[in-house]
Amino acid sequence: MELDDAARHGFGRMGFGCKHYRRRCRIRAPCCNDVFHCRHCHNESTKDGHELDRHAVESVICLVCDTEQPVAQVCYNCGVCMGEYFCRECKFFDDDVDREHFHCKDCGICRVGGKDNFFHCQKCGSCYSVSLRDKHCCIENSMKNNCPICYEYLFDSLRETSVLRCGHTMHLQCFHEMLKHDKFSCPICSMPIFDMDKFLRALDAEIEANMVHIDYMGKGWIVCNDCRDTTQVYSRVAGHKCCHCQSHNTCRVAAPVLPA
Repeated sequence: MELDDAARHGFGRMGFGCKHYRRRCRIRAPCCNDVFHCRHCHNESTKDGHELDRHAVESVICLVCDTEQPVAQVCYNCGVCMGEYFCRECKFFDDDVDREHFHCKDCGICRVGGKDNFFHCQKCGSCYSVSLRDKHCCIENSMKNNCPICYEYLFDSLRETSVLRCGHTMHLQCFHEMLKHDKFSCPICSMPIFDMDKFLRALDAEIEANMVHIDYMGKGWIVCNDCRDTTQVYSRVAGHKCCHCQSHNTCRVAAPVLPA
């Protein structure tokens, strides 16, 4: 009898689901009363752009016996486990336990990758790799924004994210695509994403060797994307250096308006 129960419990594991999750049930969306494999399938199919609130799901349909029932891990009709990982709070099912799901109370959602490998940054408002603990620049709710490259919402995205030196975030895939196009600064604040000291020293040497530091156009104003200082410098063909931090990561701006 116990073997029969175990066989029923594990029947069909990893054999059902969608491109997002492996699970043995579908969910009924309370917003439109339609049935979907998961919330992502719902969100991708809606024409008006509305999204499913995962916490509002109240009923699921077993894919083995087609019985609709209140949210639970085991089907009360056929005894099949509808998801080896189950979170009652998120109404979340997944048979692929190798993804190492865990529920973060501070985020309010389930995440993957193993609880011991992440910590929740209260200021940034999201879970980050433990390798970033005390080693990243905090920006309030930095993950609760869209990726600056693809514009997908980052907080509950299925794709891996990257935290830049400045504290802004984007998808790791988008980060690599940006590098392929020789973009080495944050698309939000323009701060460099790598240590640029060697490059800047080489640029200084090149400017000095080619005498492009000659005053061609008088003086102009620049703002430094590294230290945010605004200074007046000689307008050159190239290499407008910040007088404060010596960075070349600058751009020309209009003269500041002084108070009357």
